Amino acid sequence: MKHFTSVNDPEIIRLLKAGGIGVLRTDTLYGVVASANNQAAVGRVYELKGRDETKSPIVLVNDRSQIFDDISTENKHLLDDVWPGPVSVIIPSTQAPTWIRRGNESVAYRLPNDDELRRLVEQTGPLIAPSANPEGLPPAMNIEEANSYFSNNVDFYVDSGTVTDASPSQLLRITNDGDVIRLR
Repeated sequence: MKHFTSVNDPEIIRLLKAGGIGVLRTDTLYGVVASANNQAAVGRVYELKGRDETKSPIVLVNDRSQIFDDISTENKHLLDDVWPGPVSVIIPSTQAPTWIRRGNESVAYRLPNDDELRRLVEQTGPLIAPSANPEGLPPAMNIEEANSYFSNNVDFYVDSGTVTDASPSQLLRITNDGDVIRLR
């Protein structure tokens, strides 16, 4: 297990592309990240967290091209209005891998408002990023808390200080009819 101080370390990219998982700060909280395109890595995150198998993960993207499904022109404009930033948008999905959809007909995406994190996602492809905590426990607010939860069961940690605003991202749902519903 390795410790880093920047998400732009080439070793992090290598680890994620090779199926590794790690803990790093997203634009909201610390998350456990893995390549959304790697079924085994996603499974590792679910096992590590004790995450409900029917609960889809949030997927971080660098731009709209990393979304698995096509979206309408109207909804592309919506995404342009709310991204980048702490807004997760649930989009109807039939094309995302089954290990991402998990029996659901939609996937939640977020385009972070953090240049370094977006550069990482540009190089690795979409990343799942559920909060860094076992299911039912509070999210880790710093690397020490994440390490107490996961110890050597992740491949790397990136220390970006303590989270001071634990507000979750805003959550919007785009329905199959193209309507937008604010969930939080």
